[in-house]
Amino acid sequence: METRPERNGGAFLIDRAAEMDGPYVAVVGQAGGGEGGRVGATNIGRLRQGKAARGGANVTSWHLRVFAVVVGVMGCLLLAASLVMSALHQVQFRNGAISVNFRGLQELKQNFVRKEQSEQIMHERLLQMATLATSKNESDSGNFALWEEPYKQARKWTPCAAKYTLEEEPSEDNNGFILVSANGGLNQQRVAVCNAVVVAALLNATLVLPRFLHSSVWKDKSQFGDIYQEDYFVNYMKGDVLIVKDLPSHLQSLDLEAIGSQITDNDISKEAEPSEFIRTALPVLQKNGVVHFLGFGNRLGFDSVPADLQRLRCRCNFHALKFAPEIQKLGSLLVQRLRGVSAMQTEMDTQLFGSNMLDRPFGDKSTDDAGGPSRYLALHLRFEEDMVAYSLCEFGGGDEERRELQAFRETHFPALVARLRNTTVSPEELRSQGRCPLTPEEAGLILAALGYVRGTFIYVAGSQIYGGATRLRPLTRLYPNLVTKEDILSSDELAPLKNFSSRLAALDFIACASSDVFAVTDSGSQLSSLVSGHRVYHGRGRAPTLHPNRKRYAQILSEEAGIEWAGFQKRVRTMVDEYKRVRARPRGRTVYRQPRTPGCMCRADDDGSIDF
Repeated sequence: METRPERNGGAFLIDRAAEMDGPYVAVVGQAGGGEGGRVGATNIGRLRQGKAARGGANVTSWHLRVFAVVVGVMGCLLLAASLVMSALHQVQFRNGAISVNFRGLQELKQNFVRKEQSEQIMHERLLQMATLATSKNESDSGNFALWEEPYKQARKWTPCAAKYTLEEEPSEDNNGFILVSANGGLNQQRVAVCNAVVVAALLNATLVLPRFLHSSVWKDKSQFGDIYQEDYFVNYMKGDVLIVKDLPSHLQSLDLEAIGSQITDNDISKEAEPSEFIRTALPVLQKNGVVHFLGFGNRLGFDSVPADLQRLRCRCNFHALKFAPEIQKLGSLLVQRLRGVSAMQTEMDTQLFGSNMLDRPFGDKSTDDAGGPSRYLALHLRFEEDMVAYSLCEFGGGDEERRELQAFRETHFPALVARLRNTTVSPEELRSQGRCPLTPEEAGLILAALGYVRGTFIYVAGSQIYGGATRLRPLTRLYPNLVTKEDILSSDELAPLKNFSSRLAALDFIACASSDVFAVTDSGSQLSSLVSGHRVYHGRGRAPTLHPNRKRYAQILSEEAGIEWAGFQKRVRTMVDEYKRVRARPRGRTVYRQPRTPGCMCRADDDGSIDF
């Protein structure tokens, strides 16, 4: 009898599937009932008549022993089956909501893992100590502090951007039209949209609904209306900026580049001051009636923007941009299955899903009295091949890794390769400066040091991990309950978004924003920045984010040979706690990540007064 392991959703089976090159086999030998009977009959025929009674007794005793063995084997099989069913029940502890087809993290193994490799480990000593610690921590699985904001001051900050509009409503009698073609993926484009709102208000212009450029990296032809609700966006912002869906017909036929109305990222400084837009774009706008910003990646700064215009960014990002109904419904289903409940739970849900929050997942039999909502931690791993290659860091893979990443750079980042020809780069120095992305292993060590137990349910956001299962396995050794959207949602449910990377990224955005805890591994990631800001703005001080300082973490890891687990824990917790401290937005920081700033959030003082 050949028995194959079940392939149910959840990452409990990652290690087991990887450890077995083929199916495991349970062989049950045939009990000797038939053959033994024939032998017994022959022997009885040869016995003397006087010994018939004793021979019959011997045969009976032999059959009893065979029967006992068969019963014992059957009992063991039943016990084993019971244990397997129990394990599968634990995998499906979300009331059967996890997809039967285990495709998410398993696909990483199928696409990347090399048979001769099992694990890619950089910090073996720490990993061994962490493995022991996460198992011991199971008794602290209900530790409330791990799932809450540690500082009550966070609850004193409340959203304010929805309360106010400009003193004068915008007029159609203005300087002309602003057209923006935004590059990048979902999150870069979101930032560009909200920056465009501010620039349109600054230049007293009408904004044409932004267009999204097709990227060779993202390979997604989605436009604004495929991702966001166009009418809601236009109507919400109409008291601040006039927004139309298309240029007037008399401007559509113009060659904007030929008449000098096209402004690229080379023409505007990164994080430019408002005065630069007035100096560069306003004369063109007044002359031609239209300006086209092409690319528009991070072109508007933060510190020099007046509070009333800063507020427009927050109105746009935290209120006006609502995902399309199709994305909202699927995101609602994803979050419900992660939590194991169907009822709307938080203000964040209201903001993300609106009227498209599902009352009950399609086809699910989950009930709200099955233990209440389940906690989950969302982990954004920025360890895709492009990120790893661009960093110029090394991750323990030796010459093969260096050749592979160099080939990727030559194909996808030729400008970077050209700059490096006459430059020597030290991977060790880059790491000491905190410029290397964290590996899944390093992310897992942080969670272990903070006290998250082995059974913690973790949603992994991000694209395919560089190195696949060999890179993931140190993390799954610590935390086997890893899932992605592909594990939670079926192929049929994801089919409408297939081949649309930005729409799929919106599901990661939703799952991370709605999580009980959000863990960041890369401070430069737009997804991490936007999700962190949403959790501050709509989280009411009850949505903690874990944010390591990579430079300090690199220093800690460099001393791992002489550090004990208790010392490692203390230093990591101090590092993470530093980011959790509640403070207004520091100078030079983005309001998309840190919205505690005038015009965006308000702070209630101890005497009950409101500070804007």
